[in-house]
Amino acid sequence: MKEIREKHLKRFDTRAVHAGEQRWGNCEEQPGRGFCPISTPIHLSTTFAHENVEQTDRVLGGEEPGYSYARYGNPTVTAFEEAIAALEGGGQAFAFASGMAAMHAALMAAEVGNGATVLAAEQLYGSTATLLVQVFGAGGAETRFVDVCDLSAVEKKVEELRPRAVVIETISNPLLRVADVPRIAEITRAAGSTLIVDATFGTPYLQRPLELGADIVVHSATKYLSGHGDLTAGLVVAGAPYDGALGEVRKLVGGIMAPFEAWLALRGLKTLPLRMERQCENASEIASRLAGHPKIAKVNYPAAKDHPDNEVARRVLSGAGGLVSFELAVDDPEAPERSRKAAFRFLNALELCVKAPSLGDIYTLAIHPATASHRELSPSRRARLGVKENLIRVSLGIEHPDDIIEDVEQALEKV
Repeated sequence: MKEIREKHLKRFDTRAVHAGEQRWGNCEEQPGRGFCPISTPIHLSTTFAHENVEQTDRVLGGEEPGYSYARYGNPTVTAFEEAIAALEGGGQAFAFASGMAAMHAALMAAEVGNGATVLAAEQLYGSTATLLVQVFGAGGAETRFVDVCDLSAVEKKVEELRPRAVVIETISNPLLRVADVPRIAEITRAAGSTLIVDATFGTPYLQRPLELGADIVVHSATKYLSGHGDLTAGLVVAGAPYDGALGEVRKLVGGIMAPFEAWLALRGLKTLPLRMERQCENASEIASRLAGHPKIAKVNYPAAKDHPDNEVARRVLSGAGGLVSFELAVDDPEAPERSRKAAFRFLNALELCVKAPSLGDIYTLAIHPATASHRELSPSRRARLGVKENLIRVSLGIEHPDDIIEDVEQALEKV
């Protein structure tokens, strides 16, 4: 029965709905009951019993598939992992309690330790950069940064440093720069470096980095994958030799995703194609309508013709994503206090859009990156990265675009 079902899971939208569900297995394992749940059950159990201790021994030793203890694995979590692996087009997926736990495990699987060098994207999520510099740095690893949109600079640094791992993002935060994953994969492969791609902003709906040559893919499943702002989770997807190491790291450190969160995430994942399609459409519409607004100085959106990575985005992504960032037009953009006050005034005037430091929800969310996602960075580094005090980032939800733009426009009138 399972083989019959899987042959129909050819297209992404169908896989998103059906992949990972365990209803067929439940029927086969319990014949005669006359029914089976359509939705994968939530297995809220710390331990799992077996018919005899010999089987327990085999399961604990990895000689036989199954479950024994919740820190090692859980059927509901496995269902979510199998669904993600099906959407990524390969590899084995490992679910974690948060995106940062997933990134930590990915770096451990890449053997980033004492004496190792990591080359990281300059425009990297602030917490990931802090993890590399403070946590892995304390363990003897060195992190160097590079503009990953400058391929000649990437190639030069990789040849010079021969890094253990290279860490990049599909789409950067908050200026939405797009990395040329296939070209960077060629560079890292030639140097024997592990390429880790944080694909949170793109999701497998827009890009599947493993198919483009990446070694390890990381997601904050808190965002688009679950999509409803009601759970925290992370994922790592990889093949050999990293999959074995990922399983061991998760088992020993104990960062596995909880079963209830896995059930919620699996449910949310089913509407990923529908949500992403609407969010990308909304982002495109908002970016276009804001581009000529007199109170907007600059709009960042990968599909815009004036975006520096427009050509790369069209080549490596199947859409431009659901995020837009823009700079407010202020009298003196070099005056940080005045710019910040204008940004706060705009955000406080929003009535429909939610002022919250996250992204990827069904709700439209707006933040001030300088005091949210990038607040841990020094003002000089934020300025170097282009994260100005008058910069706003909007994660588009699934509301009607006219309602979103009306709210944004009325807030702009109060700046």
